[in-house]
Amino acid sequence: MYIIKVKGAAKIPDYVQLRDEKFTLLAYFRVDRPDKSLEKIGLGDKTEWIMDKIKDLPFGQILKLEI
Repeated sequence: MYIIKVKGAAKIPDYVQLRDEKFTLLAYFRVDRPDKSLEKIGLGDKTEWIMDKIKDLPFGQILKLEI
Protein backbone atom coordinates (compact mmCIF):
# COMPACT_ATOMS: atom_id res chain seq x y z
CA MET A 1 0.00 0.00 0.00
CA TYR A 2 1.16 3.54 -0.75
CA ILE A 3 0.40 6.81 1.03
CA ILE A 4 0.50 10.21 -0.69
CA LYS A 5 -0.04 13.41 1.29
CA VAL A 6 -1.52 16.21 -0.85
CA LYS A 7 -1.22 19.88 0.14
CA GLY A 8 -4.46 21.84 -0.08
CA ALA A 9 -4.67 25.38 -1.38
CA ALA A 10 -6.64 28.32 0.04
CA LYS A 11 -9.97 26.84 1.20
CA ILE A 12 -9.14 23.29 0.11
CA PRO A 13 -7.79 21.22 3.05
CA ASP A 14 -4.84 18.82 3.03
CA TYR A 15 -5.73 15.29 1.91
CA VAL A 16 -4.25 11.81 2.01
CA GLN A 17 -4.52 9.15 -0.68
CA LEU A 18 -4.11 5.45 0.06
CA ARG A 19 -3.34 3.35 -3.02
CA ASP A 20 -2.75 -0.37 -3.56
CA GLU A 21 0.16 -2.07 -5.34
CA LYS A 22 -1.37 -1.32 -8.77
CA PHE A 23 -1.81 2.31 -7.63
CA THR A 24 -5.60 2.03 -7.56
CA LEU A 25 -7.16 4.54 -5.16
CA LEU A 26 -8.39 2.80 -1.99
CA ALA A 27 -9.16 5.81 0.20
CA TYR A 28 -9.06 9.60 -0.03
CA PHE A 29 -9.58 11.56 3.18
CA ARG A 30 -8.77 14.78 4.98
CA VAL A 31 -5.71 14.65 7.20
CA ASP A 32 -7.81 15.63 10.22
CA ARG A 33 -10.66 13.11 9.52
CA PRO A 34 -9.33 9.64 8.66
CA ASP A 35 -11.71 7.51 10.74
CA LYS A 36 -14.56 6.59 8.39
CA SER A 37 -12.35 6.08 5.33
CA LEU A 38 -9.94 3.75 7.12
CA GLU A 39 -12.83 1.82 8.72
CA LYS A 40 -14.43 1.41 5.30
CA ILE A 41 -11.35 -0.30 3.80
CA GLY A 42 -10.73 -2.46 6.89
CA LEU A 43 -7.85 -0.52 8.45
CA GLY A 44 -9.70 1.00 11.39
CA ASP A 45 -7.50 -0.87 13.86
CA LYS A 46 -4.36 0.64 12.26
CA THR A 47 -5.58 4.26 12.21
CA GLU A 48 -3.15 5.53 14.85
CA TRP A 49 -0.14 3.83 13.22
CA ILE A 50 -1.05 5.13 9.74
CA MET A 51 -1.64 8.67 11.03
CA ASP A 52 1.79 8.64 12.72
CA LYS A 53 3.35 7.84 9.33
CA ILE A 54 1.30 10.57 7.63
CA LYS A 55 2.27 13.19 10.22
CA ASP A 56 5.97 12.85 9.35
CA LEU A 57 5.47 12.51 5.58
CA PRO A 58 6.32 15.59 3.48
CA PHE A 59 3.67 16.79 1.03
CA GLY A 60 3.89 15.23 -2.43
CA GLN A 61 6.12 12.34 -1.38
CA ILE A 62 5.03 8.70 -1.75
CA LEU A 63 5.54 6.28 1.14
CA LYS A 64 5.24 2.52 0.72
CA LEU A 65 3.67 0.73 3.70
CA GLU A 66 3.86 -2.97 4.44
CA ILE A 67 0.54 -3.90 6.06
